[in-house]
Amino acid sequence: MSTTTKPSIVFCHGLWADGSCFSKVIPALQADGHEVIAVQYGLNNYADDVATVKRTLGRVNSPAILVGHSYGGATITGAGTDERVAGLVYIAAVVPDVHETVQSQLDKYPTEIFSQIEVSGGRIWIKGRRQVLRGRPFRAGAEAGLGDPLPTRCRPARAADSRRGCVEVEAELVHPR
Repeated sequence: MSTTTKPSIVFCHGLWADGSCFSKVIPALQADGHEVIAVQYGLNNYADDVATVKRTLGRVNSPAILVGHSYGGATITGAGTDERVAGLVYIAAVVPDVHETVQSQLDKYPTEIFSQIEVSGGRIWIKGRRQVLRGRPFRAGAEAGLGDPLPTRCRPARAADSRRGCVEVEAELVHPR
């Protein structure tokens, strides 16, 4: 009788979130027998974030599947050549090709989101007014229970990685209940 081991799963978050954004799916995957962990990188620069993904691979059994959302797609692409990686899964993710950067991808597919940020002190911050209603953060004028992610507090990420031309942003997000 052969025993098959399920692959480990390593989640990699986007710029606007942190590793906790996968907290709803991790328990279900663990219950199904997978070893699961979410990366928590610092968003200081792309190379450091890829190195963090590779260090995280050392905390789970091999083989592992890397799952990236948004900017996490770029980090799993960078870490995907590691011998411990069995596969890559992209969820609404940036997927730069060889010789491309996150910024070059963003330049190809422009978005209005960058009108909502400002650069100060070499870091990027989310603009806008927030107000607290019933102890929960809401964008001014937002209605409770709509379910869209709202920034609660921002930890600035580096404005640019001069070696790779990557624009990086970080903010904590919550879903109103």
